[in-house]
Amino acid sequence: VPLQACGGGLVQAGGSLRLSCAASGRAFSASAMTWFRQAPGKEREFVAAIKWNGGSTYYAESVKGRFTISRDKAKNTLYLDMNSLKPEDTAAYYCASSRTVILSEITRERAYNYWGRGTQVTVSS
Repeated sequence: VPLQACGGGLVQAGGSLRLSCAASGRAFSASAMTWFRQAPGKEREFVAAIKWNGGSTYYAESVKGRFTISRDKAKNTLYLDMNSLKPEDTAAYYCASSRTVILSEITRERAYNYWGRGTQVTVSS
C-alpha cells in the first residue's frame, strides 16, 4: 500500500504544523495507522497511532497534549496536528499502516507492514 507523507517544514518553537499521509489504491484497508519519527543519530520512535475503524488514539508521553492524530476514512488519509512544537520534535516523520495490528503491539514498529517515506520537520529555537 503506497503511503505518501507530506506537510513537513521549518517552524519556530511554539509553532504548529499539520502532517498528512495519503494511502493510494482503491483496495486500501487498515486496522491501524501510525506516525513514527527518527531524529539524526537516534532510533525511530513511536509518536501516535489510531485504530482505523474505531478511531481510538494512542500517544507517546512526549507528545501527549500537543499532537493530535486523526484520519479521514473517505479520503484514506491520516493526519498529525502538531502544536507547541519544540526543538526536540525535530525529526523525519514517517507514517505507516497495518492490516492486522493487535492492541498490545500498536506502539511497536514491527506491527506495521507498510511505510511511507519520511517528511522532515525542523523546529528552530
